[in-house]
Amino acid sequence: MKSFMYVRAHSVEEATAAHAGRPESRYLGGGTNLVDLMKLGVERPRTLVDVSALPLDAVEELPDGSLRVGATVRNSDLAAHPLVRARYPVLSQALLAGASGQLRNMATTGGNLLQRTRCPYFQDLGKPCNKREPGSGCAARNGVHRDHAVLGHSSQCIATHPSDMAVALAALDAEVELYGAGGRRAVPAAEFHRLPGVRPDVETELRHGELITGVLIPPATAGLPAAYRKARDRASYAFALASVAVVLDVEDSVVCEVRIAFGGLAHRPWRARRAERELVGGPPAEEAFRRAVDAELADAEPLRDNAFKVPLARNLACDVLRRLAGASLVS
Repeated sequence: MKSFMYVRAHSVEEATAAHAGRPESRYLGGGTNLVDLMKLGVERPRTLVDVSALPLDAVEELPDGSLRVGATVRNSDLAAHPLVRARYPVLSQALLAGASGQLRNMATTGGNLLQRTRCPYFQDLGKPCNKREPGSGCAARNGVHRDHAVLGHSSQCIATHPSDMAVALAALDAEVELYGAGGRRAVPAAEFHRLPGVRPDVETELRHGELITGVLIPPATAGLPAAYRKARDRASYAFALASVAVVLDVEDSVVCEVRIAFGGLAHRPWRARRAERELVGGPPAEEAFRRAVDAELADAEPLRDNAFKVPLARNLACDVLRRLAGASLVS
């Protein structure tokens, strides 16, 4: 048992001050990922700042129709919330596709965004890992990497981000709200997580001491046809080999708006902006869907054992697009 200091914060200001003022500190919400990593020895915080008592556990509708989700809202509560189910079904579906019922009852919105990769080399202290120990190497590149990245990876890291929820938030143009010494700011959910580059240990845009206080989902995507699909090795409690979140608006046989985000393919949720640009203004046709998704995946760099992810992601995305287009599908 490695000793650490425990601070139970009662306000956002108290939490951020405690975190910023102590080296190697971590925020503790539901603990479903952090505590596991502490047991493995991957995480060794000197201080845990418990934020579970903060008044950030509400889902609120704002005057402009946006939805603000507090950072400590439990995943199960968010998935079941009537406004989420009615307006943003893709988010509810993504949450229910993640983990198990017991874990969703504990996991929080902020913690879900901050969960770390499930790369087995990252979790094994006996193996080199640039994410865990910068400069030590990446054992996954020449090891078992079937589950690893095909987009946006680097020579330093090929890990994928495990969150289902984050993929849906990226497709919904959500923003992650932050609070720290510099005050309040917001970062687009699609840009909150970083690609590995030469610093895979720097995983998000969070500054030291900053706390996720909530997520803001804009009204523009409310009520539009949307869906989340996930391919995995077993039907429950498994991380994505590939997943996709899609929001699609078709009027008069023309794609007016589309948002696509992939999971399981990169170090962060991968917003498919090239595919979106190719689809907007065109017909909702299967050939158009396939051509646009192929263009997005053209830059994929699969490794020895995970080339299957590229056609898998293509087929998932095209199937979801076709189903959402429904009767508007042009043959």
